Amino acid sequence: MHLEIVTPEKKIFSDTVNLVYLPGADGELGILPMHSALITALAPGELRYEKGGSTQAIAIGNGFAEVTQEKISVLTDMALGEDEIDEAKVEAAMKRAQDELTAIGHGGDVEEIAYLQATIAKSLAQLKLKRRHH
Repeated sequence: MHLEIVTPEKKIFSDTVNLVYLPGADGELGILPMHSALITALAPGELRYEKGGSTQAIAIGNGFAEVTQEKISVLTDMALGEDEIDEAKVEAAMKRAQDELTAIGHGGDVEEIAYLQATIAKSLAQLKLKRRHH
């Protein structure tokens, strides 16, 4: 089946794969060829795919996936391979977001809180991928 991963900036990946694991908003989804059609929300996490006997992983952000029997289209706001992740920068960004979230408390703007929470979730996804494959 064909896997395509796209961010607002560019197409990250497009190739034929054997199996895909998606970080769905309600838990991980395993997708094999001829899977039932579906559209699902994605949460920040690790997207894994198998091709030629090896498994590759990409840290992704929020987004959506459309699954058909022959194709998986992933639209996400972030997609980074392990070699693209700078652990120190990610840790610093996560700490800033956590500090800001603590500073504004429960009285902050709903959109700002959501943005900071999303930043933390994406940072955690990147760190988990980077640290697991060390």
